[in-house]
Amino acid sequence: MPRDLETAYGASRHIARWQKAQQHLVKGRPELALNIYQELLGEFPDTARLWFELGFAAGRELNFALADDAGQHAVALAQGNVTLLVLLGQQYHWLRRPERARACFEQAVLANPASVHAQLSLADWYQRERRLDDAWQCVQAGLTLEPENPQVWCSQALLLHRQGDNAAAETVLRDLIKRDGLDANVSYTSRQQLAVVLDQEGRYHEAIHWLAEAKAVLRRAADVARMEQDYDRSVRCRREWLAALTPEIVRRWRQEAPASPNPHALAFLGGHPRTGTTLLEQVLGAHPAVAAFDEPMAFPDEVADRLAPLSAPAALTLQALDGLTVPQRGHLRQRYFKSLLREPLQNRERRVLLDKNPSPTAWLPVWLRLFPELKVIIALRDPRDVLVSCYFQNLPLNATNANFLSLERTARHYADLMDVWLRLRELGGFDWLETRYEDVVANLAGEGRRVTEFLGLAWYPEQEEFPAANRNKFIFSPNYADAARPVYQRAVGRWKNYAEALAPMQAQLAPYCRALGYDK
Repeated sequence: MPRDLETAYGASRHIARWQKAQQHLVKGRPELALNIYQELLGEFPDTARLWFELGFAAGRELNFALADDAGQHAVALAQGNVTLLVLLGQQYHWLRRPERARACFEQAVLANPASVHAQLSLADWYQRERRLDDAWQCVQAGLTLEPENPQVWCSQALLLHRQGDNAAAETVLRDLIKRDGLDANVSYTSRQQLAVVLDQEGRYHEAIHWLAEAKAVLRRAADVARMEQDYDRSVRCRREWLAALTPEIVRRWRQEAPASPNPHALAFLGGHPRTGTTLLEQVLGAHPAVAAFDEPMAFPDEVADRLAPLSAPAALTLQALDGLTVPQRGHLRQRYFKSLLREPLQNRERRVLLDKNPSPTAWLPVWLRLFPELKVIIALRDPRDVLVSCYFQNLPLNATNANFLSLERTARHYADLMDVWLRLRELGGFDWLETRYEDVVANLAGEGRRVTEFLGLAWYPEQEEFPAANRNKFIFSPNYADAARPVYQRAVGRWKNYAEALAPMQAQLAPYCRALGYDK
């Protein structure tokens, strides 16, 4: 029997077992897949792909030590397999091990410098790390290898823009858009990037035109209608149990002791996307007592998806949420903290865990049910600025982000999420604080001190110099390029540049502007 299962095609029994493990992964049953992978690796220990998939299953089962060990075995065996090395880099990214992710992308380039896929993967990673010169070298290597490759052109334009050469970036993007036969991803990305460049150059009418063109490309390429239906169904279910929630229920939840005590205090930093949560997380994370987690998947994966997966949102009613037993709540809490702490705490003195992730704001009642000790910080920003900023984002397409394909749906998403906050704010019975993006950028020390003290901590002077404190910190948020810059105020009132496009949504946004103090 060959030692490499990938060449053991005659061993149909082993291939069937491998396929069974893969099916378990696809169906979200990593615990069942783990045993099969470990048995197969006992017989075929030199199969890199098996180690990779074992690591994937282990990570989903929150066995991060095994996932890490499996990844290292896979890397050692991958050798010249560029595709697998890139996949391993992406998996280490998900595991929030940025140094190991980078090493995988670098090894992919060393394994085959003639691979444009490897060069662009490493270039993308370098530009996320703000190593723009290194990223440029990878892109230039890609241009030398395949000078007509549309993906290379897109990467070149992005780097030109990030380096401040918008004129050159515009030229590359317009030349690319003129080409025939572009795949949907390049067609979308080139138009979206051109809109960003034009916006920065103050050519707002052109920018909104190209952004609409980009969104139209995605609508033609994906089943957006189904995504919107899934999202709307989930929102209807959440609104039902939100309407049934009472102050008495929230107070009772608060009085119940945590199902499984945690040695760290827990704070949630939410709000709508693009309200300045990343900026505030960077400021708070510069405090020596705060472990700030940048858009972790702990709550979405280990709580939301388990209580009400998108395929069956009606499974979570207020009665079901209220009726969670102590063992059930304890189990969910344990999985949440285990997932959150996949990133080892560098300093044991960090006694406050800060989970910054805007989208789970929609699940605030669930947060309060499972974490009665929770401190809630809600970042606010002028709703009109929020709409424009969200509309400009280039995000992976899913049921939530599909809303950002039109300003109308973006406004609806804003209302859906902020209605949750306004309702919980009205009910009260928990610790909360609102903070405004406009106040943070106008008076970083003053507003930063106020939020820090809400967490029970004294203001730490180095927090005002957060870019230096976080210089080597990898930023997981999609707006990593903006988050790495010093505080700037040019985004305040940005909506006025797009007042004409926003006009149909002004009446819908007016109640939120009033409720949040942005009607003056």
